[in-house]
Amino acid sequence: MAPAPVTAPAPVTANAPAPAPESGTAPPVAVPQQLPSDVAHFTGRERELAGLDALLRAGSGEGGGGGRAPTAAVITVIAGSGGLGKTTLAVHWAHRVRDRFPDGQLYVNLRGFGPTGSAMTVAEAVRGFLDAFQVPAHLIPATVEAQTALYRSLVADRRMLILLDNARDAEQVRPLLPGSPGCLVVLTSRNELTSLVVAEQAQPLPLELLDRAEARDLLISRVGAERVAAEPRAVEDVITVCAGLPLALAIVAARAATHPRFGLEALAAELRDARGSLDAFEGGDATTDVRAVFSWSYHALGTDAARLFRLLGVHPGADIAAPAAASLVGISVPQARRLLVQLTRAHLITERAPGRYGCHDLLRAYAMELTQAYDAEDERRAALHRVLDHYLHTALAAGVAFTPHREPIAPEPVQPGVSVGEFTGHGQALIWFVLTHPVLIAALQQAAETGFETHAWQLAWSLAEFLDQFGHWHDQRAVHRIALGAAHRARDLTGQAHACHGLGLADLRMGRYDRARGHLARALNLHRESGNEVGQALVHVALNLVCEREGRHEEGLHHAMRALKLYRAADHRSGEAYALNNVGWAYAKLGDFQQALAHCEKALNMFRETGDGRGESAAWDSLGYAHSHVGDHEQAISCYRHAVELRRGRGERVREAESLHRLGSAQLAAGDRAGARRSWQQALTRFDSLGHPDAHRVRDGLTRLGGSDG
Repeated sequence: MAPAPVTAPAPVTANAPAPAPESGTAPPVAVPQQLPSDVAHFTGRERELAGLDALLRAGSGEGGGGGRAPTAAVITVIAGSGGLGKTTLAVHWAHRVRDRFPDGQLYVNLRGFGPTGSAMTVAEAVRGFLDAFQVPAHLIPATVEAQTALYRSLVADRRMLILLDNARDAEQVRPLLPGSPGCLVVLTSRNELTSLVVAEQAQPLPLELLDRAEARDLLISRVGAERVAAEPRAVEDVITVCAGLPLALAIVAARAATHPRFGLEALAAELRDARGSLDAFEGGDATTDVRAVFSWSYHALGTDAARLFRLLGVHPGADIAAPAAASLVGISVPQARRLLVQLTRAHLITERAPGRYGCHDLLRAYAMELTQAYDAEDERRAALHRVLDHYLHTALAAGVAFTPHREPIAPEPVQPGVSVGEFTGHGQALIWFVLTHPVLIAALQQAAETGFETHAWQLAWSLAEFLDQFGHWHDQRAVHRIALGAAHRARDLTGQAHACHGLGLADLRMGRYDRARGHLARALNLHRESGNEVGQALVHVALNLVCEREGRHEEGLHHAMRALKLYRAADHRSGEAYALNNVGWAYAKLGDFQQALAHCEKALNMFRETGDGRGESAAWDSLGYAHSHVGDHEQAISCYRHAVELRRGRGERVREAESLHRLGSAQLAAGDRAGARRSWQQALTRFDSLGHPDAHRVRDGLTRLGGSDG
């Protein structure tokens, strides 16, 4: 809530007698100075202040934009959610530039959002401005339209700053806008007021959460630099829990300031204990209570938008797209998009990236409180079921495009009202996984915690290839550990087998070969128990990789041959092609390069027939290795380049790095030291970014070559 307006000074009148309003000219006026008092120790918002300064320069003709004088009032809209400090920023900046407006400054709190729930009418606002100009009562027209016209006459040809605070919508504001240049209008609102941007060419200035440095400065300004410096860890915890919301930080700072003997760690502990609740952010009255401030925006929503906002408290993960929102509520995707736009304009959520929406932790906590208060438990569970169905079935559809050779799993049919995404190719699926995998991880964790065990292990399965190919091995291990627990509780042998397989692959990638063997052996036994031949073959493929890493090449060939036999028994053509390539690779490791070339060339032809780019890249890599070891270095270089190109195009960072490493070795053998250095440096960059155990081998090679990794 803004401070009370300052009383206007004594009127400064003209010499001429005051004409009647009907004459078309304005009566003598005062010079209003209505700005509320500035906040003490204002901190941060340097970017926004600079934007307002630039707007002022442009409006006064100082910006050099063609030299033309403005033909209308300059308008800016400071928009953002409750508690961001929109009024504080606007008032602080207005005080900085008040000398530029010698004809006065007008201020009004339009009460668009507040504890009363009653927005100010246009009639009230205009009458307040006429009173500020000290227009005699007998000269004020009877109708609102005539009063508005008189107000515009009073500000015409004057340089005035007009601060319209806490506007509800454009219709409340539009009659208060000056009709002639010379004035600067600053609006604050929780709504975006997009129509003013379109029709009146208002300049939007969206206000966001404070960054960590700004939040720290705010705390310093309120409690002192010495206390902040004395407990840096507690300060970081306070900043994290307050989510960069100035109001929340101010409430905590006020508590610290009024209790100077309390350590900041004690306050941080209170916040941690209350996480997920807004109880710790009660400032003493409605205007300084985070929950109350948020409620003013929520109660302005329509019924459907309010329901969507509440159910966001059920949604797992930090952001949401329209198809997931549609599934959460059980409506169509176009309907969901419209509701998301409404919530965005109300600044209850933010469009963080095109088509992806989210809110900070305190607004999310508010949504959780609302849904628990207003939505029945079975309705909340149905919403969670729908959104888990959405993520699972969309992830499975993306997986078909991302790695089409995988043997699919069979989930339960989706609930009514669920939207499922569609993908036209590998690239589209890859982008979806990159954007959505944090939400998928949160979804499977929530599924495991709320009794949706099958969703949990199947979501982990759907993520496995992406996490493996992009080097997210810690996530891979974490999600499959959750999946294993969920499948065990559900007594689901298939789910347990897939989870053990995923754990084995994660440990394999991180060089923990004994653990990998243990998980894979358990996966193999579970697949045998359930009679899953393809599952057994996949485990043998992984065991082949473990053996290769450990230098146990005879055992590796056994696992590769076993996988080939199982795939052929299951008439699994794609798996057979991968197994052939693995058999060829195992022969190459044993030094039988003719057998290696024969098996890998056959695999390459099969991959080309089916259009499997991932498999083709693997076959090219294996052929490169075999050609290199029979002395055909130019042919090896050509094969490796094919592999690198395919893997880079598919975003397979791990496998691209492995092929680059081997390409460098082939180039060195061919006498191309510069080419080898380039390839190894590229491989090292990728391995280092992934935390891959092979990074040290590449670094050693560069050192011997005389290169440097920096």
